[in-house]
Amino acid sequence: MDEKDKKQIPLRLSATLWKELVAWAEDDFRSLNGQIEYLLHEAVVKQRNKKPDK
Repeated sequence: MDEKDKKQIPLRLSATLWKELVAWAEDDFRSLNGQIEYLLHEAVVKQRNKKPDK
């Protein structure tokens, strides 16, 4: 899949979480969708860079 390809997924959020994400997105000058995509991307990068405990 090309990086430019976008997939749609249904997402259910509590009203409280939705309000928090909308406010955060506005602070960062992003759409709600853009904010969620940004946060998911950051979480994946963080997880990928984790080093296993030995």
